[in-house]
Amino acid sequence: MNESLISYLSQFEGHQAFVKMASEMAGTDLTSTISFMIYLAAVLAVVGVMATIGGLGTYAERKISADLQARQGPNRVGPFGLLQMLADGVKMILKEDIIPRDADKFMFVIAPLLCIVGVFGSLAVVPFSSGFILTDLNVGVFYLLGISSLVGVGIFIGGYSSNSKWSMLGGMRGASQIISYEIPVTLSIIMIVLIAGGMSFGTLISGQGGFPHQWYLFHNPFTFIGFFVYFIGALAETNRAPFDLPEAESELVSGYHTEYTGMRFAFFALAEYIEVFVVCGVAVALFLGGYKVPFDLGNGEAFSALPPIIGKNIGQFLQLGSFFTKTLALYYVVIWIRWTLPRLRVDQLMTLCWKYLTPIALFNLLMVAVWVYAFEGQSMFELFSSMGSGSSGGH
Repeated sequence: MNESLISYLSQFEGHQAFVKMASEMAGTDLTSTISFMIYLAAVLAVVGVMATIGGLGTYAERKISADLQARQGPNRVGPFGLLQMLADGVKMILKEDIIPRDADKFMFVIAPLLCIVGVFGSLAVVPFSSGFILTDLNVGVFYLLGISSLVGVGIFIGGYSSNSKWSMLGGMRGASQIISYEIPVTLSIIMIVLIAGGMSFGTLISGQGGFPHQWYLFHNPFTFIGFFVYFIGALAETNRAPFDLPEAESELVSGYHTEYTGMRFAFFALAEYIEVFVVCGVAVALFLGGYKVPFDLGNGEAFSALPPIIGKNIGQFLQLGSFFTKTLALYYVVIWIRWTLPRLRVDQLMTLCWKYLTPIALFNLLMVAVWVYAFEGQSMFELFSSMGSGSSGGH
């Protein structure tokens, strides 16, 4: 059985008593019904929080860019301009929904939906905490790579169906870019899967600890390099600068979504900002210890003096705080990079992928396999610790 929010709640006596009482009152077993309702509420909560984070991402983008350029940014709508995202949402809803006369209407309509479905679908396996994950599939990495590929399909279809040369060029760039950079990203993920011994995100995180020396980032020199390969590839897959060639407003007006208006355009923008959060969250799970908290404060045993339900829930809040702190820190770096580095040319983009990142990722994967075999999966810190204790014992 896969670990999930439902299995976490099922261990508490209060949840068990509620299910039993509801079943007795209804005269039938309501375990599945109650589980479905809880799961549905959790899904809606995740979608709502991610939509809010996507909206706040546009606000953060403007504020951080303003700081880097010594200007104010949004500061009129609400305190510190915080309600600017709501004003943008209302504006998008009120804008006219225009479909070009010669566009392929069916494909034009489903393109932004594919992007939204691909991004929200990937949230099913993002491990926010040990107790708050919608489903910890034993093929979680495989599922993530598969469902997130819908975003690339949506970008290509959006450009193709618009019947515009600007959109078509943007869609073709997006397809080639995303397909190309999936290779070094996937190889970097497989490298961590090889060390952890499984594709479940629970398995990937369980092999790490709360302190930096226990993260896979510092497991060996090749995982350290692999983190940067993954991060650069993730930037390209999410069409973020300096890899925003599918949009490239100075060349293609707005790229693959040039012809989109209103909420259809908003879906593309929302999908991009949520996808940035997802790739940052996956980076945290793979390389930065995930939701792990130092001194094992994230598990209920650290608060054994308190009632079990309180102690475990405190641990869950600490894990959520750890995960979101690391993820939002990487989110900041993504925005920071956008307003720091100039856009690459298309040939430079492909050269970076095929001549540099892909060979480096292949070499990393091979050397990690050698490392795991030679040192029985031990990290550099564990090796140094064993060497130190061995020499001390011999002395």
